[in-house]
Amino acid sequence: MGQANMAEKHIETTLVNAGRRKKFTHGSVNTVIQRASSLVFESVAEKKLATQKRAQGELFYGRRGTLTHFSLQEAMCELEGGAGCALFPCGAAAIANTILAFVEQGDNILVTESAYQPTQDFSRGILARLGITTTWFDPMKGADIAELVQPNTRIVFLESPGSITMEVCDIPAIVQAVRRVAPEAVIIMDNSWAAGVLFKALDFDIDISIQSGTKYLVGHSDAMIGTAVSNARCWDTLRENAYLLGQMVDADTAYVTSRGLRTLAVRLRQHQENSLKIAQWLAKHPQVERVNHPALPESTGHEYWLRDFTGFSGLFSFILKKRLNATEYADYLDNFTHFTMAYSWGGYESLILANQPEELAGIRPVSGVNFTGTLVRVHIGLENVDDLIADLEAGFQRIA
Repeated sequence: MGQANMAEKHIETTLVNAGRRKKFTHGSVNTVIQRASSLVFESVAEKKLATQKRAQGELFYGRRGTLTHFSLQEAMCELEGGAGCALFPCGAAAIANTILAFVEQGDNILVTESAYQPTQDFSRGILARLGITTTWFDPMKGADIAELVQPNTRIVFLESPGSITMEVCDIPAIVQAVRRVAPEAVIIMDNSWAAGVLFKALDFDIDISIQSGTKYLVGHSDAMIGTAVSNARCWDTLRENAYLLGQMVDADTAYVTSRGLRTLAVRLRQHQENSLKIAQWLAKHPQVERVNHPALPESTGHEYWLRDFTGFSGLFSFILKKRLNATEYADYLDNFTHFTMAYSWGGYESLILANQPEELAGIRPVSGVNFTGTLVRVHIGLENVDDLIADLEAGFQRIA
C-alpha cells in the first residue's frame, strides 16, 4: 500500500481532503459557493445529458444541488462509507423524511424509546395519522428485538448512545437479529453523537446513518443541516423521495458544513478530553448519584461503547442524588457563568439543561426510568476545563 493510501486511512487527513476535488474548488483551497436555482444549458444535447445524469452529480436544477452541495455529499460518503448522501434543512427533517421514504399505510416501525424526542413525536403524531404503527423497544433489548419484529415491520430505528440517558446498545446483536427475521427491513441510526466518525454505522450493516449536522459537523452553532448517508441498497429510494418532498439546503449552509469538517477531528479531540475530565470529577462528587458517560465503566452499555466506538464526544448527563424543587431548579440553572441554557449541542460552547425523572418516564413507556433525582444534561465545550469545573461546583453549592 502506498503512502498516499495509508494516509487516507487516517480520519484527520480524510476530513481535510474529502470533497475537495478540483471540480469543486476551481483552484481555490475551499469548495466554491455556487448559488443557483436555474442552471443554464448551452445546447439541447447538454440539457439531455444533464437530465439523464441528474441523479449522478450532474448540474441540472438547483433543487438537485450545485457544486457546493455535491462537494459536501461526496465528503460525507467518503467519511461514512456510503453510496450517497441526502441533505436536509435540519436533523429532524433528515429523520422524518428518511423514515417516510420507506413506509406506507399499514406498515410498522420499531423505534428505540431512548431516541431524540422529536423522532418520538413524529412517530406518535404524523406517522400515526398516516396509519403507520410504532413499536417502542428498550435500547438494551439486544438480540431479543427479534421478538418485536412483525410481518409488516419495515424500519428499525436506533440511536446510540440514547438521547439524554446515554445508553449504548448492542448494535451488532440488534442488526444480526433483525437481518435474520426481516432481511428486507431498513435499519436506520441517528449517529449525531458520534459525528459519523466515532462510530461507522454502515460498517455495522446499518443501512442509513443520519446526523444532525447542526451539531458537530457545523460546530459553531450558526447553521442547521441534516445528513443521511445511505448504502447502495437504499440510496435510490432515499434520494428520489427526498427530491420529491422538496428537501434541500442552501449553498451557503452546505459550504459552512464542509468548512466545519476540516476542523472536526481536532474539535472532537478537545471535546473528548474535556468531557472525560469533567465526567470523572462528577463521578466522585458527593451530590451526584450517577454519571451517564459511555466512557465510564458504570455507564449503561459501556462494554458496547468500548467494543464498537473509537471515541466519544462532549455530550453526556448525570443524575443528582435529590430531585430539585422548583426554586432550586431555577436557582441552579439560572446562575451559571460558562454553561448556558440552550437546546441543541455540538458547538464550541458548553451547555446545560435538566429534566425531572417524571418527564423522562413519560416518553419511556417500556423501560421507564431507574432514578429519582434530577437529571442534568451537559455539553462540554472548548473552554478551559478548570473554569467549567469551578462553574459546576458553584452550581452544586447553590443546591447544597
